[in-house]
Amino acid sequence: MAKKNKKLSKCEKLLYFSGALCFILSIVIKIFFGASIGNYKMSNEKVKYEIASEEKTVESLTMQISELTSFDNVSKVVKDLGLAYNNDNIVVID
Repeated sequence: MAKKNKKLSKCEKLLYFSGALCFILSIVIKIFFGASIGNYKMSNEKVKYEIASEEKTVESLTMQISELTSFDNVSKVVKDLGLAYNNDNIVVID
C-alpha cells in the first residue's frame, strides 16, 4: 500500500483559520461584555445605596416635621408669642 500524502488545500486552511478566529473572537467578546455588565451592576448598586441614604434623610426630616408640628410644641409657641388658642382656626394638612 502506498502512503497517501495528505496536505490541506487552501480552502481547508482558510476554513480552519476562520473557525479558530471565530472561536477566539467569541471568547474575547464574552469577556468584554461580561466586564461591561459587571460595571453596570456596580453602578446600579451605587445608585440603590444613594437612594437608600436619601430615603433615610427624608424619613428623618419627616420625623422632625412631626415633632415640630405637634400640639404641645404649637401651644408652647402660641403662649410665647402671647396669642390666644382658638380651636376653630386650626387646619390639619396631611
